[in-house]
Amino acid sequence: MAHAHREVLTLQLGHYASCVGTHWWNLQDAALRYNSETKQPDPEICYDVMFRAGVTSRGQETYTPRLILMDLKGSLNSLKQDGSLYTEEKNTSPAGAWQGIVTIHQEDRPIKNPFLQDLTAFEGDGFNDWVLDTRSSNEARRVPWEPSSKNKEPDRSNDRFEGKPLDVSGKVYQLEGRVHVWSDYLRFDMHPKTVFTVHRYQHEGTSDRLEAFGQGTSLLDDPAYLEELEDRLHFFVEECDSLQGFQVLCDLHDGFSGVGSKVTEILHDEYPGKGILTWGTSPAVHTEKSPVKQVYRLLNSVLGIVALSTHSSLYCPLSLSGSLGRQPGPLAAFPRLLYDASLNYHSSAVLATALETISIPYRLQNSAFTMGQLADGLNFSGRKVVTAWASVPFPIRQSSSLADAFCSNPGAAPWEALSCVQQKESQCFAQSVVLRGIGRQCLSSHSHHRNTGPGGIYQTQEDLLEEFLHYLYPETLSASHVVQSPCRVGPPYPQFFSPDTNCNGFINDQPYSIPAVVESIPVLTAMQSSSVMQSTLRGLCNEVSKLDVRRWDSYFTGGLEQEEYHEALQELRTLAQCYKGSIDLAEDDSD
Repeated sequence: MAHAHREVLTLQLGHYASCVGTHWWNLQDAALRYNSETKQPDPEICYDVMFRAGVTSRGQETYTPRLILMDLKGSLNSLKQDGSLYTEEKNTSPAGAWQGIVTIHQEDRPIKNPFLQDLTAFEGDGFNDWVLDTRSSNEARRVPWEPSSKNKEPDRSNDRFEGKPLDVSGKVYQLEGRVHVWSDYLRFDMHPKTVFTVHRYQHEGTSDRLEAFGQGTSLLDDPAYLEELEDRLHFFVEECDSLQGFQVLCDLHDGFSGVGSKVTEILHDEYPGKGILTWGTSPAVHTEKSPVKQVYRLLNSVLGIVALSTHSSLYCPLSLSGSLGRQPGPLAAFPRLLYDASLNYHSSAVLATALETISIPYRLQNSAFTMGQLADGLNFSGRKVVTAWASVPFPIRQSSSLADAFCSNPGAAPWEALSCVQQKESQCFAQSVVLRGIGRQCLSSHSHHRNTGPGGIYQTQEDLLEEFLHYLYPETLSASHVVQSPCRVGPPYPQFFSPDTNCNGFINDQPYSIPAVVESIPVLTAMQSSSVMQSTLRGLCNEVSKLDVRRWDSYFTGGLEQEEYHEALQELRTLAQCYKGSIDLAEDDSD
């Protein structure tokens, strides 16, 4: 049963944000499907926090993400904007139809990749897990899978499909080169109020692009777009018993940084007291590398960080690139992931896996902990910009203990940065750490690891994790959570794991001759308020200060005034000062 007063509404603003979000929802859908097949509800995570139950006009129960998604014209591919769950059958022969000559112009249907072909093997274009139902009509129709105890045994009158859900578990879809937009790997259906297409701008092409921060802020000055957004917000919010707050995934590198600025401002003003966690998403590799595009991305990032952090409870940059500047930084290296950074399908999967684990504290089944409390624990002293870190998958051998895994790299944190920072060693002011999917059998080592980390016998994994964090960050306020359920990486999650990874995501002693199909993985994440953000923000300030903005008049034609730009730059300098640690203060005193 859902924990009362815990709902969260998610907003995805921009194409890459939706690439990340699609993987995120897929991961949750995979966990729900696994729980339904094993007939064991998840005792730890409450999925009602982010999903909503509904009923179609035909009385079919649905379970869809509580989500508003904004993207540009041309980004949906084969996806219907209104979905298919609530679509009514229309009369194709209306009375009084035109009797004259009719000319029909028809576009070719988008070619679906093998994964979408499997999901749409039955009649229609939905993207959920379906069973065949022939009880109410002579023709088979699809019924959405329901994660509910009310589920009935599916009708088994059809010998071909045997009334079973369309099963893609255990299959490997090599979608590299076949994914062009986020809907190409969408495995669930959405509510008709979810997809909000901005027709003013094109997703691809050389013209009508949403490229500048000012274009994004001006978009919601249009009453039509603003009313449409507010209508969707009110629909989802008003059906909640008591809303925790909002998760906002917003592209930082293009004009959606301006859209996110306006959206978070609206949320902050209309829903005071609610938590707003904002993630500024950027691809690991940008395909457009002209000097103009590089400058635009830099300015969008700077203005976006200032605006999004101002209106949010917490703001966190999220990318596998080590830099938000004009020149790319080093990529995050995960020893057991063979990911292709140039593929958004790959990089967004890694970020989504981290988000699925980072967000667990305010999604726990038997807890009243909220995202507002999470933000309050990290954003004191004006430090509203935090960093994300992850170990995907967490490196542990099937036969070893958790203590041995922690001590395998003495004195070093076992995670990689996901927030465009290049410095790993820093002063951590506060952090939230989540470990999941280890299993009770991998608890403690019987040998004590002196001076290298935790060792000995422990009663719980929570105790071991707390000692490990105290060893790494002895003066840091750390909140830690341990969850037994792993991260379910069912299709169409990419199979980009190293050959020594077994089906549960653990390290095998010998590489497999034929790589195993990985179905779940252990994950370790951290969200930190850290002095490392000072060098990142200060570096952006220095890079932007060197620009002669008079040469970039085209950037300011979208509605942004140069005075606003200079004010934002000063706010960024002030924000950077908040992250001075004790080492930095000592250096200033010596100067």
